[in-house]
Amino acid sequence: MIAGLVVLFYVLLDSFESVLLPRRIRRQHFRITSWFFRYTWVPYGRLAGKIQSQARRENMLGYFGPLSMIALLVLWACSLIFGFALLQYGAGEQLMLGNQPITFRLLLYHSGETFFTLGYGDITPASTYSRFLSVGEAGMGFGFLAIVIGYLPTLYSAFSQREIEISLLDARAGSPPSAAELLARSIDGKDGATLDQLFRDWERWAAEVLESHLSYPVLSFYRSQHSNQSWLGALTVILDAAALVIAGIEGVSNEQARWTFKMARHAVVDLAQVVNARYDPGAPERLTPEDLAQLRSQLAEKGLKLGDGSEVEDKLHTLRSKYEPYVLGIAHNLYIQLPPWIRHDPIRDNWQAGPWDRLIQAEALGKIPHEQRRSGVIDDHF
Repeated sequence: MIAGLVVLFYVLLDSFESVLLPRRIRRQHFRITSWFFRYTWVPYGRLAGKIQSQARRENMLGYFGPLSMIALLVLWACSLIFGFALLQYGAGEQLMLGNQPITFRLLLYHSGETFFTLGYGDITPASTYSRFLSVGEAGMGFGFLAIVIGYLPTLYSAFSQREIEISLLDARAGSPPSAAELLARSIDGKDGATLDQLFRDWERWAAEVLESHLSYPVLSFYRSQHSNQSWLGALTVILDAAALVIAGIEGVSNEQARWTFKMARHAVVDLAQVVNARYDPGAPERLTPEDLAQLRSQLAEKGLKLGDGSEVEDKLHTLRSKYEPYVLGIAHNLYIQLPPWIRHDPIRDNWQAGPWDRLIQAEALGKIPHEQRRSGVIDDHF
């Protein structure tokens, strides 16, 4: 009976903290949810990491979030059934099944049918204590079903809100996004109002990501719709762009960039603790001197001059040191590829790509007659 009470206490406490308590739990006691994700994500991620294709790897990693939620709900339900079976078993012969002896296996069956309110009636309570437990377990089963019905839509609503802004970032910063592309595309000359509005929108988005991912840590494992996008990549790009503006772009106000940097940095620091990230002193350098020189040149083409001299570079290095160790730690734990400061590849943005583009371009250039495309002969060419 004591063991049953302990099981019920920890399962109910864990489900309450995971579903109903809207804040991060700081206590260091044993938590079923933390233990579950730690010992399922690590082997799953390592297995997925062996896939060479990035698209296929991301596709496999994307299954973990939804599957883990189903598995966690099943674990909670099985644990509650097991806990109530222990309580019935500890009370002795409190149930009736004709002349057959009541074994623990039968008690598990009775607990399961009571929890899911099947009501077969083949095993019946024979005392006030067992009747009380049966009624309590049936009520808990209804409550568990209500939690499942209410929890999943809330979870997917938060995920949808997160992904809307990430999709908007595609046209503004490229795919994968980069700080150089974000600044070059989002500002014309020295139109600071456009940049301030962008930073203001992403300040709010960072706050929403912080709130939702602290309340529902499983969202950290949910991948974006495209393999070259991620919530961590979006946060990193915003931090990179804000750091450049704060470090010193002549003629551009950095007030809103400072507010956005503070909010986004707050988000990555707290979320690094949620995913149990570790500091890695040997992490690769994200911004090389060559990349910085090329970044200066690209911004200059848009009329944006990043300050020269050691003072600006030291300030930029100081700002980077405030967040890069955390995003690198999160990326390592979640198998997310961080976006570069500046892109060197000619890959098109997601909005520019499509399954028919090669066929349409070939037809436009006259390489494939229009009637051939209609007849399906092009399948032999592509």
